[in-house]
Amino acid sequence: MSAPAPDTPSLLTFPVDFPIKVMGRTQPGFAQAMLQIVQTQAPDFNPGSVEMRSSREGRYLSLTFTVNAQSREQLDTLYRTLSEHPMVSMVL
Repeated sequence: MSAPAPDTPSLLTFPVDFPIKVMGRTQPGFAQAMLQIVQTQAPDFNPGSVEMRSSREGRYLSLTFTVNAQSREQLDTLYRTLSEHPMVSMVL
């Protein structure tokens, strides 16, 4: 995800509750690793609010984290950190 130009106005008004969906292969430690990243970037995140869904055949797991984002920079850093993790297939 590329950052907008400095003079580009944001369509979001911060702070905002923002859902981030992370998808990856079902494997031990995937959910815990993603939760750790989210909590590092959004320390006030409530781990009990994570939504988990398995694919029909159980090969993939999607996790939805709704974070209380304080800034565009925080969201950009979170997306970048999640996207760079080797267990992650996609971040939406």
